[in-house]
Amino acid sequence: MNETTIQKKFRMLGHVLDERGRRLWAAAEAAVLGRGGVSVVSSATGLSRATIMTGLAELDNDERPRRPAANTTRQRAPGAGRKGIEETLPGIAKALDRLVDPATRGEPDSPLRWTSKSTRHLANELGQQGFCVSAMTVSRMLRKMDYSLQATSKVREGSKHPDRDQQFEHISEQARRFLDNGQPVISVDTKKKEIVGCYHNGGVEWQRKAAPEQVNDHDFPDPAVPKAIPYGVYDVGANQGLVNVGTDHDTPEFAVQSIRTWWRQMGEAMYPNATELMVTADAGGSNGYRVRTWKTNLQLFAKETGLRISVSHLPPGTSKWNKIEHRMFCHITKNWRGRPLESYDSVVCLIGATTTSKGLRIRAELDRRIYKKGVRVSDKEFAQIPIEKSKFHGEWNYTILPSGQ
Repeated sequence: MNETTIQKKFRMLGHVLDERGRRLWAAAEAAVLGRGGVSVVSSATGLSRATIMTGLAELDNDERPRRPAANTTRQRAPGAGRKGIEETLPGIAKALDRLVDPATRGEPDSPLRWTSKSTRHLANELGQQGFCVSAMTVSRMLRKMDYSLQATSKVREGSKHPDRDQQFEHISEQARRFLDNGQPVISVDTKKKEIVGCYHNGGVEWQRKAAPEQVNDHDFPDPAVPKAIPYGVYDVGANQGLVNVGTDHDTPEFAVQSIRTWWRQMGEAMYPNATELMVTADAGGSNGYRVRTWKTNLQLFAKETGLRISVSHLPPGTSKWNKIEHRMFCHITKNWRGRPLESYDSVVCLIGATTTSKGLRIRAELDRRIYKKGVRVSDKEFAQIPIEKSKFHGEWNYTILPSGQ
């Protein structure tokens, strides 16, 4: 039983219990929890520790206070009991709300603009404003005011490009045309780098009771600890893909090599009559639309295969809409949840064993090549690349030809 469960119970029962009933119920919950139970129940219900301790004493002594008169439900004499904090300190609720309200984060004069809004900090700031209260009182007031502890939610995409929707429509139309003509369409991206070794991995997995997988008690970043760099290539039409697990750096050369590996291992046999290849990629990273070495390496691949490579980049700030994210990467993460990625072989095996009820199949390869960082392409070299730019956002949509045509 946790604090949230007790809070839900109190919301359901608090309004039907009288004062004594609430006190005894809270005391019973605290007694069941054992050590620390009084603090947990007090935080969840807003009842003071003294009230709960009184209830515990009544339960221990089996006290039977005088019954109230038959025509009343009053538990104490009129005017008895401690006054509410809002009554004894008028204006404190408004002052606390102003400190906590998210709208005040951008106000230059907000006292806690750059400080964590813990109950201790809030109590200290209220004290400076003339309201002398404890952190526990602040906690009870916040709950009464419908505040709760919450984490940040990753939902905001950032500034929206004015042509974002049109670009998505363009990508959809292009992909439909390629698939209708029997030409391959792939979505590419680099998955989050993973630390290789006996480290904690998020998620849970069935194990025998009291026998969890044991890992290191810390996973601090260490340059000596190897990283796995999974670059994925997802075949949109076939619901299949390949993940090239790199051991060096995530460079444009590595990105194109991953596409090359997919073509040789899977794509070439599946599309023997292909003359074109459509690639959808994020706007940034090793396959970003501004990266010259991404385009020079794609041109080398086009020369090798004879394929016209049409590239469409997702608009800036929309990487989560990349098909590979919710068609392939998410299933890989689910498959290895709760397991330490102890070696490169384990990373490759766990990726390769990922399947879904919809028929997803993934091939995984380990790439131990060395990829040099900081490679530059001169203006003269870049000008020699045969590129056809689309009339609509040619920087996002372009076709790289096998040779000058």
